Amino acid sequence: MIILPAIDIKDGNCVRLFKGDFATVHKVAESYMDTARSFEEAGASWIHMVDLDGAKEGKPVNGDIYLDVAENTGLKVEVGGGIRSLETVEYYISRGISRVILGSVALKNPQIVIDAVKEYGEKISVGIDAKNGTVAAEGWLENSQVNYIDLSLEMIRTGVRNIIFTDISKDGTLSGVNKEQLSALKNAAGDKCGITASGGVHDMEDIRICKKMGLYGAICGKSIYSGSLDLAEAVQYAGRDEKDA
Repeated sequence: MIILPAIDIKDGNCVRLFKGDFATVHKVAESYMDTARSFEEAGASWIHMVDLDGAKEGKPVNGDIYLDVAENTGLKVEVGGGIRSLETVEYYISRGISRVILGSVALKNPQIVIDAVKEYGEKISVGIDAKNGTVAAEGWLENSQVNYIDLSLEMIRTGVRNIIFTDISKDGTLSGVNKEQLSALKNAAGDKCGITASGGVHDMEDIRICKKMGLYGAICGKSIYSGSLDLAEAVQYAGRDEKDA
């Protein structure tokens, strides 16, 4: 399993939100580059980065930061937030971003996902963020009546091989991952698509839960910044063979 430490960017700063509420934004680190390099030193191979301004505005706002991390660290960078067109996908991937996350367009314009997957394959991930099991969009400011598993299966049918699932009610809370929803999604997806857990990761117990489910990855943000999760320990555990875990 892959551990993806997270950096969310708003107004050029490393921040975290509580349950996706922009009114709760607080700065968690002084330097995105120093933070990314500390993740690399802890053994991480990937970093999950989100453009919070972009998610609200529907276009990239902090793109230079993600390109800087991709160019000046050894980390593989996955980026989400405000990616609404194939042109933006191409912009990021052609400049060294390893994986691009499509969120709102999966709900509102799935043809973009279809075209992106056809062109870039596994460099495309779909982010599905839900409140009470229904999908939210536009920086979590809009709610739909679409069930998260229904949308996931639709995306898998289009060829998507990586889905990041966020329970918004858990995000930034350190209250533990949503085992029930993750398990239901993993069972529905089977071996057709890797599932990454996002939201609520608190400590090593959450990492163990995700690994036992057979998930592709787990995104860890506030747990690292608060000190409730040791990134190096999590990376080491996640990378072990199950028989040794």
